[in-house]
Amino acid sequence: MEDNNTTTPPNNMATDYRSDSSTESSTEPIHAPVPTRPRLPSRKSSGTMIVDRDSGDVGPVEPQLGPDDVRSMSPRRTSEDIETLGKAAREELQRHAKALQDSLLTLFDRIEAVREEHDKLDNNNKFLQKYIGDLMTTSKFTTTGTKAKK
Repeated sequence: MEDNNTTTPPNNMATDYRSDSSTESSTEPIHAPVPTRPRLPSRKSSGTMIVDRDSGDVGPVEPQLGPDDVRSMSPRRTSEDIETLGKAAREELQRHAKALQDSLLTLFDRIEAVREEHDKLDNNNKFLQKYIGDLMTTSKFTTTGTKAKK
């Protein structure tokens, strides 16, 4: 008796017990056999991929499109269309750059005005601090002078 890794049930157990009235189902096995994967065909060598730099075979290949191919029927822009679009885009960019420059100049002018106002207020603040300090020192002299006289 050979010992295989596959085990088969005895002949009396190899039938399908789903239906007793059908004779065809009684001859089918319970489990279907495991399918085997088909063999891959062997590949041929692709040969060398080295091509001379000056060869005409190097570079993009333009596809040959038939007259009914959708890609050949797509609308293409002419050089005049491209030039017009480029000119319009440049004009729009120039207008946008000019608007940004104008707003930058406005901001710069506003910053200068605020800086001048700050400097003016800072000078007034220093003047008032000095004035209050002088008043405090003179009031100390006058209060100490009047107390000494009494």
